[in-house]
Amino acid sequence: MTVLVTGGAGYIGSHVVRELRDRSSIVVVDDLSTGRRDRVRPDELVVLDLADQTAPELLHEVMVERGVDAVIHLAARKQVAESVRRPAWYYTQNVGGLAHVLTAMELAGVGRLVFSSSAAVYGDVEGDRGPVREDDPCHPVSPYGQTKLVGEWLCRAAEDAWGLRWSALRYFNVAGAATSDLGDPGVTNLIPMVLDAVTSGRRPRIFGADYDTPDGTCVRDYVHVQDLARAHLAALDHLGSSAYDSSPHREFNVGTGRGSSVSEVVTEVARATSRKADPEVVARRPGDPAVVVADPTRIRADLGWAAERDLADMTGSAWRSWRSS
Repeated sequence: MTVLVTGGAGYIGSHVVRELRDRSSIVVVDDLSTGRRDRVRPDELVVLDLADQTAPELLHEVMVERGVDAVIHLAARKQVAESVRRPAWYYTQNVGGLAHVLTAMELAGVGRLVFSSSAAVYGDVEGDRGPVREDDPCHPVSPYGQTKLVGEWLCRAAEDAWGLRWSALRYFNVAGAATSDLGDPGVTNLIPMVLDAVTSGRRPRIFGADYDTPDGTCVRDYVHVQDLARAHLAALDHLGSSAYDSSPHREFNVGTGRGSSVSEVVTEVARATSRKADPEVVARRPGDPAVVVADPTRIRADLGWAAERDLADMTGSAWRSWRSS
């Protein structure tokens, strides 16, 4: 099998590529805007902006020439605040990019797609509702979350129109690293933000400590990036199985089902680094719900996937990667 991975030079994508190498030939399509060339092999990489108007034709050529059988589509813009400032650009990049991928797939006769979605499709979650299930209402509050939900709609429309076999993985909070060379290079996610603060001698910030949670800080579901990468392989296998034909499910939460508070994350980072982490509590950020935790029942039942690593694994591996960068 040959699998095309869009965004395969990025943080999550490079983990997916590493997991795939033992079982598939790989083509990586990445514009390298956030991805790194050294995370993939030169013979795997095709540098291409998926939102460009020439992308469908070029992708079609790549799919035919490389004999692509399936696509894992991770490439997207993902900064919530940026999406609020530049909504039209986010729709062009995320929805337009996916539309170009699907156009090329239809032309090339490639019928299987694993789509990188997000828990952002759920929007504001009421704290007393319990773990989030896939059939809960979706009301995304940011243009980023909207583009992910529209992407799911587009995949379902392609299924109806020409028989696309697809699954959407709704990621929760991704962290950690499988190896030290594959760490999260950004400082927009919580664990890298805390690492950046404690290694720079600054106090990590906590946005609000008066939520209706055990310690007053927001609670989120964190999933190790290697577990997430393996969820993509489980989804890919599901698309080729007879179980897919009898299942009505296309959307799957990828999380642990266990919540960790912001305060607990700061404590774990301090433990991993053996450094002091005295957080500074500042005002709440608008729109931050108190608790967002996945219900992973569906993905466990349908795909046979379950997270194996905990918060200590995430913070420890993130710290090892941070030190080596």
